[in-house]
Order: sequence, then C-alpha cells, then structure tokens
Amino acid sequence: MKNLYETLGVSKDVSADELRKAYRALAKKYHPDLRPGDRDAEGRFKEIGAAYDLLSDPEKRRRYDAGEIDETGAERPDRTFYRDYAEGGDGARYYWHFGDGDAGQPGFAAEDVFADIFGRTSGGGRPGGGHPGGMRMRGSDSRYSLSCTFLVAVKGGRQRITLPDGRSLDVTIPAGTRDGQSLRLKGQGGPGYGGAPAGDAYIEIHVAPHRLFRREGDDIHLDLPVTLGEAVLGARVRVPTVDGPVDLSVPAGSNSGARLRLRGKGVPKPGGGRGDQLVALKVMLPDKPDDDLKELVADWAKKHPYDVRRDMEAA
Repeated sequence: MKNLYETLGVSKDVSADELRKAYRALAKKYHPDLRPGDRDAEGRFKEIGAAYDLLSDPEKRRRYDAGEIDETGAERPDRTFYRDYAEGGDGARYYWHFGDGDAGQPGFAAEDVFADIFGRTSGGGRPGGGHPGGMRMRGSDSRYSLSCTFLVAVKGGRQRITLPDGRSLDVTIPAGTRDGQSLRLKGQGGPGYGGAPAGDAYIEIHVAPHRLFRREGDDIHLDLPVTLGEAVLGARVRVPTVDGPVDLSVPAGSNSGARLRLRGKGVPKPGGGRGDQLVALKVMLPDKPDDDLKELVADWAKKHPYDVRRDMEAA
C-alpha cells in the first residue's frame, strides 16, 4: 500500500498547516463534482481523503510514524506477537496468558486479540458476549470537501455530497460560511465498536469566486462602472447585491475609486446583523470617443488646467 505522505505529495516532517494546504489543493483537483465520470479521479480522491483523515489526527499520525498502525489505521502487531501465542503445551499451537488469575488456554478467539489491542475489560473477561463492561470504541472521524457558490456561502442553503462509500448527505451550509470553514456533522463518521457512538464527519467548504462580488471579512466589495456623464453630473443607478439589484445615488463630480456604502447588504454575522456592501466607482469612457466629445474635452481642458500627478513628484 502506498505511503500516506507520498499519497499527499508531502515529506514526513510536514507541518499541520502544510499538510492541510496540500490536502485542499489535491481535493480540489480530484473532486468528483469537478471531474464527473472520471473513475481514476474518484479513486484518487478517496485515497487523498483517507490519507488526510489519518495524518491530520496528531495521535494517529504519531502511531503511524512509529509503525504501530498501518495506512488504513489498523493495528500492526508487535514483533513478539506470534511468540506470545506459540508457546503452548503439547498439542496446543497457540497460548494466551491472561495474568496470574487466568490460566492459559489452547487457541484464542478474535475478541481476545481485540482485547489485547484495545484494552481488556475489567476483571480479565472477554469483551462482548453480554459481559458487563465490554470493549467500546468510538468511531473514527471522517473528512470531506464540498464546493459551493459564493451566493450559497453568503445566504446559506442546502447541498448534497456523495461520500466515498456511496452514501449521500444533505449538508446545511449556514449563512456567512467562509472559504475553508469546516462543518461538523455529528454521528456521520465511521461506525463505533461495541455499541459506542459513531464518529463525526467534517465537511470543509470551498467557496467558488463570483464574477462580480468579492468578500473581505463581513463586507462585500463590488466595482461599478459609471459613464462620464454619470460621474460628472451625478445620477441614480442600479447596483447588483446578493439580495438583488438596488438603486444607488452617484454624487456629482465622482472620481474613479470613490467608494459608496450600502449598509446591511454584506455578509450575515454569527451574532446577528450583516456587514455592508462597498461599491467602488470606475469611470468609463466610450469605447470610441467621437469628435463631439473630443472637441468638448479639448476646449474644457484649455480653460481649466489641473495637475493630477503633482503628489507623485515627491515620491
């Protein structure tokens, strides 16, 4: 089986942050939603998820590095394991010594092995079989990635994810979710052992960029083109927001780069309320200025000279 570090393309001394970055990059590259029908990519995505699931857990990673568990998370037997079972009496090939209070018995059951690995029940009894205090082990946590649109991340929504084992989960994405944020789905991880609860599933959200909006904190930023006439004379224009278009007043004499604020049109905040939408004006000339505009500007420039670069000379 392939080394887990090789699966993620990292070295053994990789930091937790670097490991997470490597996983996110590979998960985006091989995500089934982005490469539908590609069975090789689907298999690679499963390998990447399993590798990150183990290595992102500090204790599991320590045990993997020490050779105590394998790439699947299963226990590796000690080198003395066979000898512990190979010293029985005549006719007994395997032998288990439970301690001073338990006599060795020929043969051994699978639950004996699990008890040795995971911890024997109080009093030396076997786990399961109705014995009080039988072994219980919580299921392992699982990690997945899910891509969503900018608007779903801002406004919230539900999206379905298909797990490597074929199950489907409907994930509720809360309003205001950030790129890289992980959502916890309680009890949706690996199954527990001996009646113990299942682990949890952690869904890392990847927010796709929007062609108009960009997020900074709880505010949404938008570049808004305006005509020369709208900038010079002022105007009331329609502006897109995540909630739909609204009217905005452009003050007369506005320059490119001027920012106008739409309060409460940003990202919902966890404690209530919303950020703002900041609109940066971009004064746009016609694609091909005609002679009338050229003559008008030439005449105006002669009568009203001004220096827009005077502050740059001191740099």
